Amino acid sequence: MQSHMTDTPIYKRILLKLSGEVLMGGQGFGIDYQVADYIAEEIKDVWSMGVEVAATVGGGNIVRGVTVSDKGVARVTGDYMGMLATVINALALQDALEKKGVHTRVMSAIEMREVCEPFIRRRAIRHLEKKRAIIFAAGTGNPYFTTDTAAALRAVEIKADIILKATRVDGIYDADPLINKDAKFLERMTYLQVLERQLKVMDTTAISLCMNNQIPILVFNLKHKGNIRRVVSGQPLGSLVKD
Repeated sequence: MQSHMTDTPIYKRILLKLSGEVLMGGQGFGIDYQVADYIAEEIKDVWSMGVEVAATVGGGNIVRGVTVSDKGVARVTGDYMGMLATVINALALQDALEKKGVHTRVMSAIEMREVCEPFIRRRAIRHLEKKRAIIFAAGTGNPYFTTDTAAALRAVEIKADIILKATRVDGIYDADPLINKDAKFLERMTYLQVLERQLKVMDTTAISLCMNNQIPILVFNLKHKGNIRRVVSGQPLGSLVKD
């Protein structure tokens, strides 16, 4: 633990939004277990501070619904395949967290009782109050909704203080900084600015949900060790979306 960091969290309950691609690491497909271990360590760091941690994870490293439907699979079927991929990722992350002593529950929007718990809002809140980390899997359980929307919906349901969107870049830019060297960093935005400028923060449904329920979104770089702790401790980092 780095001693120079403050230990006073400004958020009590967070929702961490992870993409499936993050779990891929440098591979072209699947799960890099060293990356899962790294993410688990970062989560444990803030969990140890007493922050209540929930996470959602995408499935793009295994199956992305939109992509398989482009290849001729029925869109609804493709989306369900993508939801099942998120369960695989959630189980991998749960395993990594429990190896570090973080009590973790996977809650799925699609029932599969042998593998994980069904999502029940009151039970989820109870887990958080008992200092268990939760990973929400299977999106919203409905086709045509992204894991962005699932993250926003779950954040609203559990009354999270903030959504932390973990990315490979330092925050929100007006263009993709990995492609465009002149992309401009945007430190602070309103929900409406994000919608009007069609910035790739989260999809429009997710942004609208957050706007209607006043849940701020902070986009930050997960690759820098200690960044989740920095964010939770209120250090200026990443890009913030709020009114």
